[in-house]
Amino acid sequence: MGCGRVGSALAHSLEQRGHQTAVIDANPDAFRRLGPAFTGVTVTGMGFDRDVLRQAGIEQADGFAAVSSGDNSNIISARVARELFGVGNVVARIYDPGRAEVYERLGVPTVATVPWAADQVLRRLLPAGSEPAWRDPSGQLRLDSLYTPFPWIGRRIGDLEEAAGARVAYLTRLGAGTIATHDTVMQEGDLLSIFMRHDEAERVLTVLEAGPEDD
Repeated sequence: MGCGRVGSALAHSLEQRGHQTAVIDANPDAFRRLGPAFTGVTVTGMGFDRDVLRQAGIEQADGFAAVSSGDNSNIISARVARELFGVGNVVARIYDPGRAEVYERLGVPTVATVPWAADQVLRRLLPAGSEPAWRDPSGQLRLDSLYTPFPWIGRRIGDLEEAAGARVAYLTRLGAGTIATHDTVMQEGDLLSIFMRHDEAERVLTVLEAGPEDD
């Protein structure tokens, strides 16, 4: 529900993965964003209107995404899809972070747009290691993304893991993700994704900057 920039991009991404999609929007002109290559269903109307949802095939739907520009419309549509039509996989985009927390507690998965965007900009603005890319719900584990420190270029992933007491989950080299092994040799420009305990992060990052002890 919602055929703005996010909705149209989502519809195309789903189609490219082989899924059948239906897009709902109150403004029929919005469907122009889908382009002539879109083969799914388009329905003009409000995403929380039961008849509109039925016309879009909600009774056979495996998932429902409410991504219009209105928080109220998104959450109402998401709840109608889940509670009235029994769609198990439902998500709503919410601009207000306070509302997002409330609806998460009600069992409606949300994407809080403003906090997410601010967080992504923050991670690119601050020095590497200042903010983790991810934390687990307990707050004990974190995932950091940083380029291979100069002292570790040409060394094995296993040497780094042993010295730092952390785990390199994967690395990105020349834009492609690669599962790291113990014997993978790090190259300049490799972006390492490293799991570590939050309370040991400062020590781990210090070890990475200092390089191998035998140097």
